[in-house]
Amino acid sequence: MNVTIKQPSVFLPVVMSLAALALVLGHVALFGVVHQADEGAAAHIWQLLMVLQLPIVGFFAIKYLPQKPRQALLVLAIQIIAALAAFAPVFFFKL
Repeated sequence: MNVTIKQPSVFLPVVMSLAALALVLGHVALFGVVHQADEGAAAHIWQLLMVLQLPIVGFFAIKYLPQKPRQALLVLAIQIIAALAAFAPVFFFKL
């Protein structure tokens, strides 16, 4: 596989999604599901982690999709699954 996991544009979005997931699950484990009028620091950090992935994934797609489409689509699928995993508890708990 020429598009290797060693490329930051491959592993950073997955790591950021997993960090966002851990942040949400950790916050729920510590404080429970609390609906607040004002978002806390955990919500802002989660939002930043999720939004900052977009330029990285975009760079990866622009660079590798034309060169190695099959491998790049597999990596993009993994990145999307990781992002959906980070979104799932937010929607499930309605945070």
